[in-house]
Amino acid sequence: MTWEPIEDIAAKVNKGELNAVDLVDTSLNAIRQKEEFKAIIAIIPERARERARHIDEKVASGERAGRLAGVPFIAKDNFLVFGAETTAASNMLKGFNAPYQATVIERLEAEGAICVAKANLDAYAHGGSTENSDFFTTRNPHDKTRVPGGSSGGSAASVALGLTPFALGTDTGGSTRQPAGFVGCVGYKPTYGLMSRSGIVAMASSTDTVGVLASTVQDTALVVDVIAGKDDLDSTTIARQQEGYLPGAASVAGKKIGVIKEYMGEGVSDGVRKQIEASIERLQKAGAIITEVSLPSLSLALAVYYILCPAEISSNLSRYDGQRYGYSYEDAKDLSESYTKSRAIGFGNEAKRRIMIGTYVLSSGYYDAYYKRAQIVRTKLIQEAVSAFEAVDFLVGPVAPTTAFKIGERADDPLAMYLADTMTVAANLIGIPSVSIPCGMSNGLPVGMQIMAPQRADRELLTVAAAVEEAVQ
Repeated sequence: MTWEPIEDIAAKVNKGELNAVDLVDTSLNAIRQKEEFKAIIAIIPERARERARHIDEKVASGERAGRLAGVPFIAKDNFLVFGAETTAASNMLKGFNAPYQATVIERLEAEGAICVAKANLDAYAHGGSTENSDFFTTRNPHDKTRVPGGSSGGSAASVALGLTPFALGTDTGGSTRQPAGFVGCVGYKPTYGLMSRSGIVAMASSTDTVGVLASTVQDTALVVDVIAGKDDLDSTTIARQQEGYLPGAASVAGKKIGVIKEYMGEGVSDGVRKQIEASIERLQKAGAIITEVSLPSLSLALAVYYILCPAEISSNLSRYDGQRYGYSYEDAKDLSESYTKSRAIGFGNEAKRRIMIGTYVLSSGYYDAYYKRAQIVRTKLIQEAVSAFEAVDFLVGPVAPTTAFKIGERADDPLAMYLADTMTVAANLIGIPSVSIPCGMSNGLPVGMQIMAPQRADRELLTVAAAVEEAVQ
């Protein structure tokens, strides 16, 4: 189904023209009707309807119910949410009920939004296809034989299927933008620290961000405006921009847009390149000043990411030891066996692979050779991006080198799977905001254009993204 713009839904609920309970039921029915796509791990019907009734009562008594009044949404299952288990799609966390909610969930609920379900993902957000979920593989809404991308594949598929007007994901190396590109919706990754990560299962703490997925840039921006800003529960958070995040006057005229040379070369499929080039041409006709920009160290970004990310994963996953919460092997003879069996059984293959890589690069004798050198290259990447943004306002390129690949096509080749992130990891390493905008189809599958801006220029990015959205469609 197609939802009205979020702002219109909330306005009608606040006026009593729409009923929040009906909106929740509409969403839950859509989830049931689209079960075959396996986007959802768990639904939250009781709590969702209870919150909807409360909103309707509030409106009936003459009160406003918030900027997102009655708007249903879906959260990736690594967000702590009341009313359903939080598993991060891993057997390790099966049965875990959150003792508190993520800050961004609390902020959405404070404005009247209603979480109706938890979306599938690659377990612990480790992957680019949602095939690494310990439960099942989500299917692409455009072709059920193909992946929806990952790790926020369930969230992206939910938006593309019209299950809710928006969904939350996370983006550590492209996990919101890449699936958005694969299914044909908008996927937003903010400046590092703009949104609180309190109450979200950690993956790699120096690159983790919240992600927002929606059908339009305007809907995306409204959600960003609600959840952005400092949080005492997350010391990495930064202050909001004073103007907020709703787009200003949307136009690309006079904007200096740099096409990333390294993202348009070898390895990009003809279909993807054709759509990106056609979109760039439309932007030029709309008045944008187009130039080619090179960031020489981009060719090393994927290698850097897959050293630093597993190192942080190895550290973050050490807390799952079978002793405090999560899966615990019950027949252990001693503490050592409890640790080893709990982790051997509870973690899937990809989690184990990343733990081993991460532990290796941090180990004595290898730290300087791998981890330290990767951090040096990361700093070089940051410097090159700062230099590029002195010459242009925004950077553009594809979100991924190909369209969505077949389910199982890369399952036995981790390197091929990691290459799906090759155009998205740099934004996370640099800490800049980035958005994926649908820009056409190739052989019946969506293609996404990625737009990047300097750190803390999120409002400017959302404004130009709205203009790009208009120009390329």
